[in-house]
Amino acid sequence: MRKYHEIYLNDHRIETTALEGEAIIRAGRYLIARTLLANDIAAVDPLSPDNPLIFSAGPLAGTSFSNANRTSVGCKSPLTGGIKEANGGGTFSYALGQLETAGFTLHGAADDWTVIHFKKDGSIVFDSAQPYLGLGNFDCAAQLHEKYGQKVSLAICGPVGEYQGLLAGIAFSDIDRRPSRLAARGGVGAVMGRKKVKAIVVDMDKIPPLVDRKTVMKSTGIYAKKLRESDAVMTYNKIGTMNMADYTNYMGGLPVRNFTSGQQVDINQETFKMGGDYITELNNARGGNQSHACMPGCVIQCSNIYADVDGNEVVSPVEYETLGLLGTNCGLTDPDDLAALNYIANDLGVDTIETGAMLAVLMEAGLAEFGDIAFMAEALGQIRLGSETGRLYAQGTARVGEHFQVQRVPVIKKQAISAYDPRVIEITGITMMVTAQGADHTAGNVPRMETAGKELDELMAASLSAQMTNAAVDSLGLCVFGNSVTKPNLDFILDTLNSAHGTHLTVDFFDQLGRDTLLMEREFNRRAGFAVADDELPEFFYTEPLYPKNRVARFHAPDVYPIYDRLAAKPEDVTGY
Repeated sequence: MRKYHEIYLNDHRIETTALEGEAIIRAGRYLIARTLLANDIAAVDPLSPDNPLIFSAGPLAGTSFSNANRTSVGCKSPLTGGIKEANGGGTFSYALGQLETAGFTLHGAADDWTVIHFKKDGSIVFDSAQPYLGLGNFDCAAQLHEKYGQKVSLAICGPVGEYQGLLAGIAFSDIDRRPSRLAARGGVGAVMGRKKVKAIVVDMDKIPPLVDRKTVMKSTGIYAKKLRESDAVMTYNKIGTMNMADYTNYMGGLPVRNFTSGQQVDINQETFKMGGDYITELNNARGGNQSHACMPGCVIQCSNIYADVDGNEVVSPVEYETLGLLGTNCGLTDPDDLAALNYIANDLGVDTIETGAMLAVLMEAGLAEFGDIAFMAEALGQIRLGSETGRLYAQGTARVGEHFQVQRVPVIKKQAISAYDPRVIEITGITMMVTAQGADHTAGNVPRMETAGKELDELMAASLSAQMTNAAVDSLGLCVFGNSVTKPNLDFILDTLNSAHGTHLTVDFFDQLGRDTLLMEREFNRRAGFAVADDELPEFFYTEPLYPKNRVARFHAPDVYPIYDRLAAKPEDVTGY
């Protein structure tokens, strides 16, 4: 059994439901889409108290089953106006699971800034957040731990979320208590700020009751072994997500200087210093850590702790998307500069994809030259202060581009495009066009499949297959970096879930979970007013050939919009990749 709490912030009323079996397993993205649809949230103002904020833990939360403790956060996005599920790693769901809690929804808005404390004795307490207002995430976390102890996990609304800046995510504690694992995208932190919830504190306890604990514990070891035996997974262990930068730079699909180039340097002539190979060697030589787990029990360990020349920690982690958008897309060529800005962004609790894309648009507008780190730091300083300029910047890429009348603004559904140029990495581009989540690669990323010369039908099938998988994985609290092991072992995964919760699910459940989630998300956006035109790429992707392959985008919104019609077809019509 797990508890689910409906928390009404205006009067501190709490309604608790006991969940059992399949109701615990249908979590994350699925739960968010179903809940938002059932409550007709598509029509509400996303920055009104009527927009619920949902926190959901997966069915294996609280255990040490590898990469199974991600936390999904959902609401109507104030950035896109559509549905949003943003998920992050860390220890937050691990702590929720140990309190036998499947999740909770925040309703309404508090009268005064609040800290919500989930206590080990099962009670939920509301404390004043006044001492923590205006603090960066690291100072805030330190003070929260001073009050609530070390054996807790945190979810923090940073200073940008306090004034409802749309760059704001929600920061979760990592295993070393850094508030640096973000549910970053879509402005979910602004919704938390609108509700005047500064932080959520969850006590840690012990592994929760399981129907067949012995089998689940045995499965935990088997799954870890399968992950360690996978070359694809262990690449993340050695280099982290930054390994993707070497590939996209080589392929010519890396965002460089506001998506004006797909390659920062010719790897046959120069050292690519913003790639995983170079950074790993550099960081290891300095005494940094390139194999760091963000959540308990994870053997993938794709996180890292980046060190300076004296071996002192600068930031954790440096991820590929941050490297691509806050780094090369802004013209940075030195990973030390990136790490310094990455730390500031983490302290602010902002989405580094949206922030990097926004800063590059400011450079495109002529406010600075590409690579001007002093300008970038000053802009982040204004965002921290919440000055008039900072609040403008904090509204994100699309709105900043509109304000400065910039023509080249890389967004879809008003959300910044991830670090995969859709002119070259076409399947991921299709995913970012069609997903109800806005331009989000995590909805279905297929970066390594060569697509030149291939027909749209094949590419759409590959995108849809990846989207179904990721929607299901996001609904089970799993990390997508285990997909190369998770997907071929669905019978094992479902047997583990059945052992944990006494269900009798078959492998068909996985694909159906993904299908249902995608269809509900598309329906939410339809009700919110989205139509075919909202799936179009910005015009420059169609008119500007991308160096070095000189390719332009091939597909328009009417071409790709029908992709979800295939979900009503026979399963064999959605092929794998």
